[in-house]
Amino acid sequence: MTGPLSGVRVIDLTSVVSGPFATMFLADQGADVIKVEPPGGDITRRSRQSVDPTGQFSALFISTNRGKRSLSVDLKQAEGVEILKKLIARSDVLVQNFRPQVMERLGLGEPAMRALNPRLIYVSISGAGDSGPYAEKRIYDPIIQGLSGFADVQSNAETGRPQMIRTIVADKTTSVFTAQAVASALYAREKTGVGQHIKVAMLDTMISYLWPEAMMQYTVVGQEAAANDPKARPDLIFKTLDGYMTAGTISDSEWQGFCRAVEQPALIEDKRFNTPAARTANAAERITLMGDILAKRTTADWLKRLDDADVPCAPVLRRGEVMHNEQVVARSLIAEFDHPGIGRVRQAKPAAEFLGTPARAPSAAPGIGQHGGEILTELGYARADIERLTKAKVVRLPK
Repeated sequence: MTGPLSGVRVIDLTSVVSGPFATMFLADQGADVIKVEPPGGDITRRSRQSVDPTGQFSALFISTNRGKRSLSVDLKQAEGVEILKKLIARSDVLVQNFRPQVMERLGLGEPAMRALNPRLIYVSISGAGDSGPYAEKRIYDPIIQGLSGFADVQSNAETGRPQMIRTIVADKTTSVFTAQAVASALYAREKTGVGQHIKVAMLDTMISYLWPEAMMQYTVVGQEAAANDPKARPDLIFKTLDGYMTAGTISDSEWQGFCRAVEQPALIEDKRFNTPAARTANAAERITLMGDILAKRTTADWLKRLDDADVPCAPVLRRGEVMHNEQVVARSLIAEFDHPGIGRVRQAKPAAEFLGTPARAPSAAPGIGQHGGEILTELGYARADIERLTKAKVVRLPK
């Protein structure tokens, strides 16, 4: 075991993305993450792009569950719940994203588990929180994009029609917030000796996430109408003669460098653009002007000119180009390894580098119940007990 969380055991009762992705970060950082899933497995094993003829693995599942161990147990049976309680009693963290009251009905609610294990950090992930009129709603990422204002931020500049961003940003952002909260709770437990209940809602997360710049006009009470709407401007994707690029000109030096690089020095003193405030007030006009200029040369030509002028810029890559980009290759950001039963797979390496306690290299996601035998043995179950539980379909072990 390597990583800063080596020695920490995490029980992962989550499904889909917000929970599994969060616990995968903990596994990357060295935690022993035990994915507890029903006999049929997490539903994401069969969703999106299937990469396994047996139906156990999808690309989405591999990329949100790597490095974990799997215990497949039927929580509808009393002995299944008993197995889980024994595991919780010996663990540091439990993460669940069931709808409200499901854990209580199973006898696994936070107060009961706190009595079982006072040091337990109990994490509940929800869509819109456990109170209020939306508490019982079935929630997926697009619902939160709509509720949080995120779709409004992406509105079409011409028609005003709200638009979804085409990735599950609410799920994945909630995962990052959750992993960070777990690390903080582990630190707090080192000082107090006791665990606590962490609640993370996707709606809460995305409103917090959007606030710094997307909600600037609502920051000062009473000044809403006077502030600029950040969505009332084109985006920073510019078409060139042979592709697309992006460039940023926030500071005075960056704007001046841009003007010199594109051979338009007169724009430096143009009153519409000669201060940060003026460039913000006239953002739509400024970005449209930049687009007209950048359309006249190739991407490579502009990147060279803008880099020489120390202006932030980059090519806009298609997804299939990302893994071949020179910076991505130079930093070995994409790892390749053999995944049993699937073949060669690619995974992004853990984003945070720990120089003293290196994170694990990306590794395979588990098959359904792949580690059930060893986990039950660790809990003190004899071979005969494991065989009986398997025959009674309380647990599922690999064939």
